[in-house]
Amino acid sequence: MNSLKFTALLTQSHNWFITGVAGFIGSNILETLLLNNQNVIGIDNFETGHASNLHDVKLSVSEEQWNNFEFHEIDINQYEQVESVFKNIDFVLHQAALGSVPRSINDPIRSNAVNISGFLNVLTISKEKNVKGFIYAASSSTYGDHPELPKKEQNIGNPLSPYAVTKYANELYAKIFSEHYGIKTIGLRYFNVFGKRQDPHGAYAAVIPLWIESAINNKEIFINGDGKTTRDFCYIKNAVEANILAAMSINKISSNSEVMNIAFGESNDLNKLFKLIVSILEKNGKSYKLQPIHREFRPGDIKNSLADISKARKLIGYNPAYSLEKGLKESIDWYLRT
Repeated sequence: MNSLKFTALLTQSHNWFITGVAGFIGSNILETLLLNNQNVIGIDNFETGHASNLHDVKLSVSEEQWNNFEFHEIDINQYEQVESVFKNIDFVLHQAALGSVPRSINDPIRSNAVNISGFLNVLTISKEKNVKGFIYAASSSTYGDHPELPKKEQNIGNPLSPYAVTKYANELYAKIFSEHYGIKTIGLRYFNVFGKRQDPHGAYAAVIPLWIESAINNKEIFINGDGKTTRDFCYIKNAVEANILAAMSINKISSNSEVMNIAFGESNDLNKLFKLIVSILEKNGKSYKLQPIHREFRPGDIKNSLADISKARKLIGYNPAYSLEKGLKESIDWYLRT
């Protein structure tokens, strides 16, 4: 991912702070920043992140670039510990969270503690340390039951899960902090991000890594509902680009606080997703003969999703290059090699 685009953006060295750095999205951001000779301090408590992700990054960069990274095993709810490792930071990329709608329904207290209290800790420290920009992972779940398609930032409905409540609370806190303290914040409303290092295991695995892993190993694949549920799948490289663009554009944006959709801007249903995964695996010499098993629609999920990404295009120059199919090809290649 050491593209000309990032080389042009990151013409000088900055100091970055990544929460959830051992997670799926955090580790991919880390890799890109290190490849572009940036200085990074990262924290993770390994609740959902993995040390293997950091090892994978280490293998992807030079020894000199790896030495620009400083890691601390810290929980974002440990305010004083987070503050103690926060040194001369320019930009914060807050990725740490407990994802998954079902997880939040099963344990709303823990989701609240991490996603709201932990978020507030990092935001407060960022404000106290006068960072240039605070970029955070928002979520398309914030749209709730609003029927409009494509989803536009200003039109949200009622939240459908505790997770959605926590992510909306993040946006409210960011806006209030920007108004009262002047800290510049940008929330990136991710739409179904997928790609390498996304964990296919565990009770709350996302659909794409779960299906890829199941198809590779000829395990049953389950579709919630009739398969006509639609999502705007966003490949990880698009999301990484959005984070860096947001940080590099933050001083050019007139408002101190913004929220924007980060997706590809294309709707695909689960039946198509299943066929694409099977087709790409077949081209890689893997045969999957089982038929998907349909089961009940999952509570708390939205039926259809499609993002309007025009705001991100306008404000930060976001122009996603990876469609669902292109991203799946790279993802499946990675899962086959690991």
